[in-house]
Amino acid sequence: QVQLVESGGGSVQAGGSLRLSCAASGYTYSPYWMGWFRQAPGKEREGVAVIYRSPGTTYYGDSVKGRFTISQDNAKATLYLQMNSLEPEDSAMYYCGADWTPVDGGTDMLYANSFHYWGQGTQVTVSS
Repeated sequence: QVQLVESGGGSVQAGGSLRLSCAASGYTYSPYWMGWFRQAPGKEREGVAVIYRSPGTTYYGDSVKGRFTISQDNAKATLYLQMNSLEPEDSAMYYCGADWTPVDGGTDMLYANSFHYWGQGTQVTVSS
């Protein structure tokens, strides 16, 4: 069965950086899509960044453009999210998602209901 295990969360001051990792396993064919989503208390899960495996097209949520970078190491089946210039508004549980939809849905893939497999999440807290 598909397993997604996030790591790298923690507490950091505003302006700081964190790198999240997501180790994926349990499948025969690599997912077409992987992505990072986040959910703060009382809010809906929102798309942070997603990547279409080949040719590696990326899409970002408006609030993180220019600050966050999504990348993947296919050999290690690992997804990363480099987060720079963190703001208190970035505080949330961050989830890794995967999906096998073989179509480039563009920014529609930033909607959480576009993904069908999820990890347990890793907490990111940014203090001012």
